[in-house]
Amino acid sequence: MELIYSNIRILMISLEKKPYRLFLVFFAIIGILTFSYWKKYDWNPSSMVNFGKEFVQLNSIETPSGAVVFLGEKGDLGAGYDGQIFYYFSRSLANFGLEWPKGFDESYRAPRIGYPFLISIFGIFGKWGSVFAMYFWNIFLLVISFFCLRSLLEKQNKYLSVLYLLNPFALASYYVLVSDSVMVSLIVIAYYFYKRDQSLAFVLISSLAILTKEPALFFLFPLGLYALAERNIKNMLLVSATLIIPIGWHLYLSYQFPNWRASRLTDFILPFEGMIRYFESIFIAFENQMDLKALSRLLSRFPLVVLFFMGTFLVFTGNIRKGWVFRLCILLTMFMIGSAGFYHFWSVYENVSRMFTISIPALILLVNEDQTVRKGEYILLTIFLLILFIVKATIITRPMLYQIGF
Repeated sequence: MELIYSNIRILMISLEKKPYRLFLVFFAIIGILTFSYWKKYDWNPSSMVNFGKEFVQLNSIETPSGAVVFLGEKGDLGAGYDGQIFYYFSRSLANFGLEWPKGFDESYRAPRIGYPFLISIFGIFGKWGSVFAMYFWNIFLLVISFFCLRSLLEKQNKYLSVLYLLNPFALASYYVLVSDSVMVSLIVIAYYFYKRDQSLAFVLISSLAILTKEPALFFLFPLGLYALAERNIKNMLLVSATLIIPIGWHLYLSYQFPNWRASRLTDFILPFEGMIRYFESIFIAFENQMDLKALSRLLSRFPLVVLFFMGTFLVFTGNIRKGWVFRLCILLTMFMIGSAGFYHFWSVYENVSRMFTISIPALILLVNEDQTVRKGEYILLTIFLLILFIVKATIITRPMLYQIGF
């Protein structure tokens, strides 16, 4: 294991020292994932937004003409996937309104205005402008945050920024054009400004990260605790200030939607229910002699179970007095993963894998403070998951039923 990690480390050092090679690899992977997806659906860029027939019928005015519309499978009315929610939400913002798109659960989705806000900047140029923005922000922010993270690392640790850029969980988020990668990129950029004492930029970008997805708090909360422990009043106020805009938005939502409640997210906290049911589904698959491709799709989630236990374990290795901000961030992330239910998360690879996204920069920043952390296994399994994800996306994943236009 140590020999394999040593060779991987040498490769990452080589890539980090020659950034043009690293970005050739990065854009090659992005290209492979993107074009393999488009190929399945008549080379149509709207396919990655995952419009579902059920929601297109309710929001047809804001659906781009000639878009790929998924028809669904047996027992599925064509619900599509989460990317369409951000798209439709962004359209109301691009039209300078706050009308909530029809058919979606506002109590769970409406708080996440950050990503739709960014999309709406390009959305003023039309519906296809919104589609372009979803690709642009995922890639652009990941690249910018890579340089921010790299600049924060000690010279001997800069090679770990390669793992951040090639983060398979961020790529899984990009693959379905949802907000996880955007949120993590924003929080890394915000932390860069925090370390550079750029207070206003830190507060604004952190607030945007929280409004993009709530796990941004897994990074900011430990940062606030550290400021409290150090009795650093300035930093305590800075971290607290990141909540002002999100709280204001939540107050608006409670007024706009009478049935809205912030506690809605607690409905998804089901400790180990998701993992237990996932293991049950594996046993049932073997009993029913499931075909090889379906079994491969099912077992593709198993390494994520192993990664969960590795992530929980590594927090308690090394000198636990060092880097406890990032240790707590990883621990909170693992709590979220362990509490994720089967229906919404563990039943779909992309849903559960994206939850690990923030663990990668947290681990890198932890190693930057404590070299003795047992990191090798987590990094090796993450790289294995990168390879597995590329294979799954390009070979295993089959096209869904669809039509062009509506």
